[in-house]
Amino acid sequence: MPRINKTVVLALLTLTSSVFLLFQLYYYRHYLSAKNGSSVSNTRGGLSTEGSVQWVVKKFLALTSSHGVPVYLVDPVVLGLILEDGLPLKNTENKVCKYLCTSREFTSFAVLENVWTDKGNLLKATEEEGFHWVEIRGKDPRLTGIDDLSGTEIPLHYIFKLKSHAIHLLLFYERSGNFLWHGPLRLRHGMDKKFVPFRKLQFGRFSSAYDRPELHLASLDGLDLLIPKDPAHFLEEASHSKFLECRYKEARAFYQVYPDDTSQDAVDFRMKAKALLHMAAKTLTGLGIKFWLSSGTCLGWYRQCNIIPYSKDVDLGIFIKDYKPDIIPAFQMAGLPLKHKFGKVKDSLELSFQGQDVKLDIFFFYEEKDHVWNGGTQAKTGKKFKYIFPLFTLCWTELLEVKVQVPCETLDYIEANYGKKWEVPVKVWDWKSSPSNVQANGIWPISEWDDVIQVY
Repeated sequence: MPRINKTVVLALLTLTSSVFLLFQLYYYRHYLSAKNGSSVSNTRGGLSTEGSVQWVVKKFLALTSSHGVPVYLVDPVVLGLILEDGLPLKNTENKVCKYLCTSREFTSFAVLENVWTDKGNLLKATEEEGFHWVEIRGKDPRLTGIDDLSGTEIPLHYIFKLKSHAIHLLLFYERSGNFLWHGPLRLRHGMDKKFVPFRKLQFGRFSSAYDRPELHLASLDGLDLLIPKDPAHFLEEASHSKFLECRYKEARAFYQVYPDDTSQDAVDFRMKAKALLHMAAKTLTGLGIKFWLSSGTCLGWYRQCNIIPYSKDVDLGIFIKDYKPDIIPAFQMAGLPLKHKFGKVKDSLELSFQGQDVKLDIFFFYEEKDHVWNGGTQAKTGKKFKYIFPLFTLCWTELLEVKVQVPCETLDYIEANYGKKWEVPVKVWDWKSSPSNVQANGIWPISEWDDVIQVY
């Protein structure tokens, strides 16, 4: 009988033990972890490891669900991927992780602040599950006014970090103009700037305004979560959502030098102007037309957070590319008859509607390479005028409890129209000569007067 080589036996035993240990390791990581919910599918259809994006999102959603906090997805990257695939997303189990497994540092969610009634319990629960979190606070603009500049502080953002991924939760607040607002993400002195790579978090960095979204329950990579029902609209909003708060501190300083007109006539005018602005905003929004506060209405918002009582009108601007023939009949159906129409779509168009003792002027702006301009027409002579403005973008704000847009570069816009002394009230104003940016622009041919000069 041949003798057994002890070295060979030892090698076989070692190999067998190694295989058994590897099997145990595989069983522990893939079966037990899946049983406990700590492993989910990855981009290749396999099982992800602890600390992956989807694993962190799953734990966060489990916590918010168990505490009754209805968070919804606002992450632009994920919503963009959803749009690429089209809607609707059915509540079916996905075997391949496609949406929540892209390599990134953050996933962004949002929640209405007034429905998150008990923040302490959720924050404590996240800590127990291994999350570390920071809170970013700021002043509540809803409690700020000309008479009170203190502003109570409120939570604006939370960052929950687990392993190598972070959940960004922004808080939406309801504003009086029936829209949602969130504050800026600004790190205060002394905060740990290395907690997460804040510079890579672009979504939600500045104050923004959104319409109230309709939500839809979807299944992403096997996780049920709420998303905006119309992701395209939400992403379009996000691209131009920046919100400018009224400058209450400067407005109070203005009124200390130039006391506000509190006469009955001024009070009545502002009430009528408010109603007219609400009607105009509703009408133009219904037509899908972007507009902004212009001329004296923009100056009043920027300088004194209100309508200028001696202006006697409401001024709005619209880019000519957004013009629609339905504008005139839409305002007429809203009870605002056309007062005058000057110019034509290709040149110097201007519309004016008559409200209740308050006129609504709509100026159409024409874009050039390095500036924009709107036109003016003198009815008696046919003379044309042009008002030059620097290029600008649009931001949201709130005036008289209505969500409206203004030029983001507001000071440049106002100085172009009113000069460097715009802070000084001027009650006598000639639209043909007083503006700093006015220039002659020829004269309409008499043969065109019937079309370009219409007064009712």
